[in-house]
Amino acid sequence: MTPLQPVETVSQARLLELLKSTFGYESFRPGQADIVRHVAGGGEALVLMPTGGGKSMCYQLPAIARPGMTLVISPLIALMKDQVDGLTANGVVAGCLNSTLSGTESARVMRQAESGQLKLLYVAPERLALGEFKEWLGTLQVNLIAIDEAHCISEWGHDFRPDYRNLKRLRTELPGVPIIALTASATTRVQEDIAAQLGLRQARRFATGFNRPNLTYRVRAKADVVTQVQEALAVHEGGPAIVYCFSRNDCERLSVKLQTAGILALPYHAGLNAEKRREHQESFMRDDVQVMVATIAFGMGIDKPDIRLVVHADLPKTLEGYYQETGRAGRDGLASDCVLLFSAGDRVKQEMFIRQMESDGERLQARQKLDDMATYCRLATCRRKYLLDYFSEPEVDDRCEACDACLEPRDEFDATLVAQKILSAVARTGQRFGSAYIVTVLLGKADKKVRERGHDSLSVYGIVDDFDDVGLKELIEQLISGGYLLKMGSEYPVLGVAKTGAELLKGNVRLSLPRPTPRVASAKARRRTAARAAAGGESYDEALFERLRALRKRLASDQGVPPYIVFGDAALIAMSQIKPSDEATFGQVPGVGEAKLARYGFQFTAAIREYLEDYAGA
Repeated sequence: MTPLQPVETVSQARLLELLKSTFGYESFRPGQADIVRHVAGGGEALVLMPTGGGKSMCYQLPAIARPGMTLVISPLIALMKDQVDGLTANGVVAGCLNSTLSGTESARVMRQAESGQLKLLYVAPERLALGEFKEWLGTLQVNLIAIDEAHCISEWGHDFRPDYRNLKRLRTELPGVPIIALTASATTRVQEDIAAQLGLRQARRFATGFNRPNLTYRVRAKADVVTQVQEALAVHEGGPAIVYCFSRNDCERLSVKLQTAGILALPYHAGLNAEKRREHQESFMRDDVQVMVATIAFGMGIDKPDIRLVVHADLPKTLEGYYQETGRAGRDGLASDCVLLFSAGDRVKQEMFIRQMESDGERLQARQKLDDMATYCRLATCRRKYLLDYFSEPEVDDRCEACDACLEPRDEFDATLVAQKILSAVARTGQRFGSAYIVTVLLGKADKKVRERGHDSLSVYGIVDDFDDVGLKELIEQLISGGYLLKMGSEYPVLGVAKTGAELLKGNVRLSLPRPTPRVASAKARRRTAARAAAGGESYDEALFERLRALRKRLASDQGVPPYIVFGDAALIAMSQIKPSDEATFGQVPGVGEAKLARYGFQFTAAIREYLEDYAGA
């Protein structure tokens, strides 16, 4: 292997100077400083950093500090565009080459690269297979290769992409050029595969942890999805949200229901043509639409930092996928919610696809991952700890105080009687039905099939009046996880009474269970908590924030970019606290670099002065 190109060490002072002048920050986020210094000095790295932890900075700042150009491998066109727009707004010469560019636009980017002006060039892995492109690339001064979403190279990962396997050729096609590979979600096995595939055995590994402390994880029993989404949105005053669904049809149906409920929502899935997907995505990115209802096709290309809510309306296939998708929330570090609506029936849909897999090994692996996901949903203990344990995070606290299990501790209650009613209903209906049917019987709902089978004449029909359908489903899940009920069959699972359940039915034992969570949490209380967390525990002028947000939207619309390209919410909150009325003070706001100060300083300080004058005259 050709030795890596030596680069003179870049001082910490110089890196901090570039961080402030370019990106407007006085200090690095946790873990960034060591990575940036190592990579800027020519070192190779495998970086594991949570989504929203600042992975991009780990190669963007070294790219600016190093001579020559950095080649960035990125999986999706939308992600490239976001990155390039963000860098351009900060005064960095960056570009991308992809199929959406016209011949004139591509020629411009190539000229910038050939002249040495371009600091970062973003391309998809597929382009590296083109002989003409490889030949052209070999004529450039490429001094760093950054591979984003590096877990895509591993067959053991949750998002394997065959084109990523070709990246190993970069070792011979660009000999001596150091590589930094970055990912937010990789188990130990996937990490080893990344290192082997890319020849990173001697690279330094940086793991800043998988924890996202600004995210709150909640699992709710699935009931009325539209109402549950509305309740979750209310906590964040209608902030941007993604709702993930299992299928294209689910996306279409739910988006229509949300629209009918007065929520600006659009679907996104592979069944829409490319132009329609682009339109819907841009509407969401530019805050013209509040909610994107999507399949997992809406994923890695989304770099919108102010998403306040991610709802899984259906059960994800894997914890890796769930972690990656919830990672779309709160990338700006502000408080955001991740809500999973769980129904045992959702697992059935996933298992149908697993059975269609040809390989026994693939089926076994997929079923184990689905088991891990279902276990997460049924936890009565800290959800964050379970997630971090899964990714081998060391020294994880038993309580995070930022998941429903920790924030909403449920009183234990004597569940013997209601459990006996549930078990009796399962037994008296012949142990041939699933949880939804048992709940229908217990609540005495008018149902044609119940009547046809004569189950409306059973003693258990309508016997429960102190729990609703959501609470009963949650209790049934607890009885399954506790071994009192059996879930039998795979395609259409039915409930059966276990031996321990039979003892409970006989009255030989008593049972205590956590009381089911109420369907509607205190939205006001949670909204106040979210607002305090968003401001770092400090108060800020919400009226000024809204005025600055409106200005940001106007400027972004004029420029044809998403609002967060102008400034993120964190910067607007800081402005609403500091209230800088002159450009010198405005330049001290976190997130205001030299380019943004020159471009936006006048408009924002004028708006702040006008607000202060209005307030003084009130």
